[in-house]
Amino acid sequence: MQKKNVFAFSTALMIAAGLPLAAHASNSYTVDPPHTFAHFTINHLGFSTMHGRFDKSSGKITLDTAAKTGTVDIAIESASVDTGFAKRDEHLKSPDFFNAAEFPSITYKSNKIKFNGSKPASIEGELTLLGVTKPVTLTVTEFNCGTNPMSKKDECGAGATAHIKRSDFGMKAFLPNVGDDIKLEFEIEAYKD
Repeated sequence: MQKKNVFAFSTALMIAAGLPLAAHASNSYTVDPPHTFAHFTINHLGFSTMHGRFDKSSGKITLDTAAKTGTVDIAIESASVDTGFAKRDEHLKSPDFFNAAEFPSITYKSNKIKFNGSKPASIEGELTLLGVTKPVTLTVTEFNCGTNPMSKKDECGAGATAHIKRSDFGMKAFLPNVGDDIKLEFEIEAYKD
């Protein structure tokens, strides 16, 4: 779940990078949980790639596109891990993996967004999983802002990826059979406050 939280944090960072509609002011955005997902993939026994996601996340993002600055503060609920198989999800919530009872939240925080022209290109921040905090950089793969045609609210959406080693955060169960390298993918939407 911690990994998922990492995904969720990465996703929030991506959103922060793509939220700015005002050219000369810092804007604040709130993550839209039903349209934000942190996904992860990990090798299983050398035979296949297992996919999972975190279903519950929240967060705030600020962005000033003129100054090319911003902040990201995202939280993911460890217990919201979902791999499509209930028995495996329960094991992932256990102390072997995300230890959701002791560490209910995975967080990602950043105050450094790098731009390529007028769009965010990467987010440098810190991921906290299982109580361990490590630097994690998100690569922004897509970024779009505009008016939501349904709600009529100003929103931004983004996609981002990162790679981490779960052992760096103290998650060592079943290594090396269950992979150490985890790919994180984030899809996020956020609306302007």
